[in-house]
Amino acid sequence: MIPNTTTVITSQLDVSIELQDVTLAYRGHPAVHHISGVFTPGSLTALIGPNGAGKSTLLRAMARQARPTQGQVLYKGIATNQRGAIAYLPQIAGLNPDFALRVIDVVAMGAWQTIGALGPMNATVVEKLQAALQQVGLANFESRMVDELSVGQLQRVLFARLIVQDAPVILLDEPFNALDATTVRDLLKIIHAWHAQGRLVVAVLHDLNTVKQHFPQTLLMARELLAWGATAEVVSSQLLDEAEHASLAWQDAAPWCYQPEQNQGAEPHKHEHTHHAH
Repeated sequence: MIPNTTTVITSQLDVSIELQDVTLAYRGHPAVHHISGVFTPGSLTALIGPNGAGKSTLLRAMARQARPTQGQVLYKGIATNQRGAIAYLPQIAGLNPDFALRVIDVVAMGAWQTIGALGPMNATVVEKLQAALQQVGLANFESRMVDELSVGQLQRVLFARLIVQDAPVILLDEPFNALDATTVRDLLKIIHAWHAQGRLVVAVLHDLNTVKQHFPQTLLMARELLAWGATAEVVSSQLLDEAEHASLAWQDAAPWCYQPEQNQGAEPHKHEHTHHAH
């Protein structure tokens, strides 16, 4: 049984992320197309859309893992050189668990900004790591090897690493993919605890029932922005159908678009996609 993790802190973290005309390329073609908007302080947002919609690409840009081809991602309340302020968990399918590390070594990676990559783990640090493992339901797993874990146990370990990192911004890419219902339930408790603490949380998700039940805000995209706001309004059959049609209408071989003010005298290129809603 996972411990109760819904303790509320007294002051909300004043951190926001603003997307200003963000465009990202993948193999020379637009994967994310002119998206603007703000993730407000303390918000809990699901990022949804069809396969190939650019969700993971956008999340990587927000995590400073990819640079926009056009536009910018602005962080209010986070210094440009602030270490560990953004906690990013990529898809578990992209991770290789076959390395000779103990569970506690992986969780300790969350403390790198305070102890350094090769810093010693004193008693205080070890206690913090053990508390994080207990919070994810893996008490006494410190000495287990990572390659001995199930998929669900590994994801719990990675969530423990995020807990130790203690970042004001948490970005999750398909955090529940291939997990059993019990693990999903326990990890959702941790996400709700982060939300209660005033952290800014964004998660790429595909299960709409999870989105509707647990995420008050939703961003729907199909390379471009289709809707962004209260989940009850965004997750509608009309907008979801529009997202599916927009995704199918995009041409991967389409030429790169540009801003007319940057190319005076040229004809604007029109991508073949449906008109998006604001």
